[in-house]
Amino acid sequence: MLVRPISSTIRRAAALLVLCLAVLFALPLRAAEVDGLDIHTSVRGEGPTVIFVHGWTCDESSWDAQVGDFARDYKVVTLDLPGHGQTPPPRDGAYSMDLFARAVEAVRQELGEKRVVLVGHSMGAVVIRQYALDYPGHVAGLVAVDGLLDVRPYAALEFPALTPASRVAVIEDMFVPETSEDLRQEIMTMMLMPSLETALAVSNTIVDPSIQSDRVIGAPALTVWAGTRDAALYAGTIELLPEWESAQLERTGHFLMMERPAAFNSLLRAFLETRALY
Repeated sequence: MLVRPISSTIRRAAALLVLCLAVLFALPLRAAEVDGLDIHTSVRGEGPTVIFVHGWTCDESSWDAQVGDFARDYKVVTLDLPGHGQTPPPRDGAYSMDLFARAVEAVRQELGEKRVVLVGHSMGAVVIRQYALDYPGHVAGLVAVDGLLDVRPYAALEFPALTPASRVAVIEDMFVPETSEDLRQEIMTMMLMPSLETALAVSNTIVDPSIQSDRVIGAPALTVWAGTRDAALYAGTIELLPEWESAQLERTGHFLMMERPAAFNSLLRAFLETRALY
């Protein structure tokens, strides 16, 4: 006589447990900290760890089209770099590639993971390159998304002062005719959130002479280029990353992981399954 009520109670308890776990895994990670700044971080799923690093004046939402897909098989980590999204700016206003790399390391330490794959978009590619130079023992693989893992081409660049109009023009130049209007608006809104001063200060981190280095990065690496990019110009990357290869997604602008997520996710999954060294 008691079997049915007990069984029903167990089912309700199990359902409640599943709900609690779902809520738990949707919560942000307990804040990692660097230089007194709480780094906003979110974690989904379980398995080998993949940390996604956004680009210039972007935030963790850049990776929304990847999170759900990869969280089925991996621990997916997204974060906001200092001065972006929900992470406050450095108190002295001084941005550097070193600060960004240490922010990623603070997240890895908080997770307690030994080795991680790092995926970086645009400026985020330079961030994960810096991380690989500073913390090589924790890198299972690097994936750059229309960004440079070899920063030698940046050595001769100097960014002019931004104006509101020129900043908008820079962002608009990242799109292609195939970029939908909704996506254009989403990206524009995201990228205009940081102040103009922050945008310029952050852009200068990639042309900082101190990040130039001829040190070799031995980790497996992949760059996925936008369709607008002349990938042949960057073939020399293999000199500094001997385990590097590249692919290109046609009909995409700078935000290719948002424009053609299924195609990008397929390339990333192949890398994770065949080349990452966890």
